Amino acid sequence: MKTISVAELKTLLDAKAVTLVDVRGADELALASIAGAVHIPMHELPQRVGELDRQAPIAALCHHGVRSELAARFLEKNGFGDVASVAGGIDAWSIEIDPAVPRY
Repeated sequence: MKTISVAELKTLLDAKAVTLVDVRGADELALASIAGAVHIPMHELPQRVGELDRQAPIAALCHHGVRSELAARFLEKNGFGDVASVAGGIDAWSIEIDPAVPRY
């Protein structure tokens, strides 16, 4: 499993070269989100893994990066080949990429 920065994520999203999977809870998603992300809360990932393309590059996102790392490792163990965790999560996205995304 690899880790990518929010700058790398932005480049991948701009190129439509990654599926962003937001593993935060619905309450967190209501506070701050990135357009186009697929929302699959961490606790639902085992049951919903079939919704994701195993061949597509995937970046997992959470608040600061802990849950996304766990999610990325889970996806790798379940046959996903190109998976990354977004370092710093949506908090880093708000600080470095889009200050319009609220911090919490």
